[in-house]
This record gives sequence, structure tokens and C-alpha cells, in this order.
Amino acid sequence: MSTLIHPTAVVHPNAQIHPTVQIGPYAVIGEHVVIGAETVIDAHVVIDGHTHIGVGNRFYPGAAIGLEPQDLKYQGAASLVKIGDRNTFREYVTVNRATAVGEKTVIGDNNLLMAYVHVAHNCALENNIIIANNVAIAGHVEIESRAVIGGMLGIHQFVRIGKMAMLGGMSRIDRDVPPFMLVEGNPSKVRSLNLVGLKRSGLSSDEMGLLKQAFRLLYRSDLKTAEAIAKFTEIGDHEHLRHLQQFLEKALDPSRRGLIPGKRS
Repeated sequence: MSTLIHPTAVVHPNAQIHPTVQIGPYAVIGEHVVIGAETVIDAHVVIDGHTHIGVGNRFYPGAAIGLEPQDLKYQGAASLVKIGDRNTFREYVTVNRATAVGEKTVIGDNNLLMAYVHVAHNCALENNIIIANNVAIAGHVEIESRAVIGGMLGIHQFVRIGKMAMLGGMSRIDRDVPPFMLVEGNPSKVRSLNLVGLKRSGLSSDEMGLLKQAFRLLYRSDLKTAEAIAKFTEIGDHEHLRHLQQFLEKALDPSRRGLIPGKRS
């Protein structure tokens, strides 16, 4: 099967494109781009820079992938964008390459980025993430798997979003969001566990119970965060608890921005 390239598309002859890739009208593909099988690139998409794309991805009209970062420190380095498999990039999504030599912006597998999402330089997104429309993600942000991010919000640079967290629309996210939590507001606060998301992810009632106990220690007791974390071992030993503990401990490092606060009742 020959490569399905519209005659108006501009594709550099050195680009590495699998024969099953479809490229629509007026798309532009740069010299150092690598595109895997069964990927569909719609009209007016621009993919440039050292950008490596896996299999089965879909880029809707106007997406701009791998262009120079919006970072005044950028000096023309041949930095990277690495995209995994089966991701969806809706209309006018922008993904910038990293700032310095050897650095990369990374997007994993099975992610949905809705229209007008911006992923800045040096970000790292894991898998099965949903990001709603008009979300602006600043540089060096890390988003763990199965996070759900509501529309029209901003995420500050160097912030981490934990796995299975849910961020309410129009929130201001300026500090780390712990895994499994529901966060919303301006200023944002941890409101509860992300109970709906946890159930949909297939957690058992026992696993949910452990996380509920951890939540009460963190946000419904008089303990300081470090003291609450120290009591996790009294709850039990489970991978989700260990992950939550490791995330929180890293967030408490003085070099980081700290944690989104919790709402106490």
C-alpha cells in the first residue's frame, strides 16, 4: 500500500513515513520527522523538528507538533518530541519540542488532547490521560497516567499531576496535585478523592477503603502532611498507598513548589 499523501501536502523527502500513513491537504511534514503506521494527519497540520510519532495516532486540522519552544532560553537546539501510540490530537493542539540539546517533550499512549490544548517544552505525559479544551500546560509539567483535566485551566511550570487525579475546569493549578484526588477552584484545593474515576479504573472496595483512610489522614485530621504520611504504614501495604506516599514525599522537597492544599471540614 502506498503512502496516502494529498498532492497539496508538503513533505520533506528525508522524513520517515510509514506507507500506511494518511496525510491530508496542505499539511507540512519536516525533514527530521518519523511517523509510524496507521497514523492519520488531517488538513493543515504542521509536524516539524526532531519529532518521533508511534502508530495509530490521529492529528486533527491545524495541530502544530514539534515546533520551537516558547522559551527565551531556546538557542536552536535539536531537541525532541516523542509521541507514543494511539493518541488523539484535536483541532489546533500545540506540542512544543524541548529547550536544550538531548532534552525531550514526551507524550505516551492512548491520550486524548481536545481542541486548543497547549503542551509546552519538556513536559512528560504518561498514558490514558484526558485533557479537555483550552488547557495551557507550561514547561516541565509531568502528568501521570489516567489523569483527567477539565477545560480552560492553566498548569504552572514544574508542577506534577498524580495518577487518576481529576482537575475541575477553570481551576488554577500552581502546585503539585496528589494522585487519586479531585481538585478544583481558584485558588485550587483538594476537595475529595476522585471516587468516580477510581471506580471506573476498576479499583476494588478494599483498595478504595485504603485510599479513603489515607485521605482522612491527609485532609480530615489535625496532622501535618509529613505526620500523616508516616501513618500510612498503619493503614496497610498496597501499591497505590506506596505511590501516593512517594508522590507526596517528593512534593514536600523544598526545591519543589509544594502541594495543592486540602479543604478541611
